[in-house]
This record gives sequence, structure tokens and C-alpha cells, in this order.
Amino acid sequence: MANLEIEGRISQKLPVQSGQSARGLWERQDFVLEYQDGNFPTSVCFTAWGSDKVKDLGQFQVGDTVKVAFNIRGREYNGKWYNDLRVWRISAAGQGAPAAPAAPAYAGAPAGPAPVAPPPGLDDMPAAEPAEDDLPF
Repeated sequence: MANLEIEGRISQKLPVQSGQSARGLWERQDFVLEYQDGNFPTSVCFTAWGSDKVKDLGQFQVGDTVKVAFNIRGREYNGKWYNDLRVWRISAAGQGAPAAPAAPAYAGAPAGPAPVAPPPGLDDMPAAEPAEDDLPF
């Protein structure tokens, strides 16, 4: 499955839920992440499943900006389908692999972003050619 990640602001943390199943004790906590979708903010609910993921989520407060890596799970119950977004990693936004500094184009060049050429203007366009189109349409 593709690596799904999203960055946003925690807008709500729901209470921790726990219980007993045939496999033992379980623990989960849902939280709502708000992110920009074009011009508008959008909210989505994620699940931190397992005591280790609940503990990871506990490091963050409402209002913190985080990066969430997750999997999508779906299941059927009584003829209806339910989707679940399960977090497998949550970290502070901006953390991750450090970017490698760009190498200078030539010796003695200052480090930093390469200069960007301006877009072409009307003066840069080729002169109009005679109307000798040999296209069939």
C-alpha cells in the first residue's frame, strides 16, 4: 500500500477508550486533524490504536501541528461499510529526514537556492511565420 501522510493541526482529542477482547486488553484514542484542502480547511478523524500509539498521541496537545502517517482500513457490519484511518506514526510537523544542502553550481558560488529565470515575455516569442500551414485540419 502507498505511504499515506498528511500534515495538519490537531483540533480535537477524544477520550481514550479501552476494553478487553479475546486477544487481551486494548486501547484506542480518536483525534480530529484539520488541514488545508485548497482554499478551505477540512477535518478528518484518525484513530491511534494500541497503547504505544495512544502514548505517542499524548505528547501532543490541541492546536499542535503534526505530521501523521496512516493506513486506511474498511470493514462491513450489518450491510454497511465503515472506514478507519489508523495512525502508525505521529510526529511534530517539520520533523523528518533533514534536507541535504544544495551543492553550488561552480566553485566559489554562494550556498543557497539556485536563481530562477523569469518567465518569457512577449518580446521573447518567435516572430509570426507566413500562413503556410500544411496541416490537414
